[in-house]
Amino acid sequence: MVTADSLIGCYMMANRMHGVIYTGVSSQLITRIGQHRAGAIDGFAKRYGLKRLVWYEFHDTIVAAIQREKTLKHWPRDWKANLIERTNPHWDDLFDGLVRASGAEPDPEVYRNWVPPEE
Repeated sequence: MVTADSLIGCYMMANRMHGVIYTGVSSQLITRIGQHRAGAIDGFAKRYGLKRLVWYEFHDTIVAAIQREKTLKHWPRDWKANLIERTNPHWDDLFDGLVRASGAEPDPEVYRNWVPPEE
């Protein structure tokens, strides 16, 4: 079933401006980012408190998104920071805008214990 959250994308999460960066990919971008923000997924993003969506791009297929993710992971950190700053110079959290623009209704249970990141 295709839902409003059937957004295929590559994304980067951070804990703060010029902080730790995580690069990921998902076929349900909004749900996946919500899971990161809620700390619902064990791993790198949870361990380092990466709850701020700082960059994303959509893809037509999951194969294209996975290839982009692999390419991004190959590049050094400074290159990724520059990519983020081209569209998001202050490393603002882009999640709310993504949700509003998509019209998706993410599962509220995913965010039950979410706390906004400290500045």
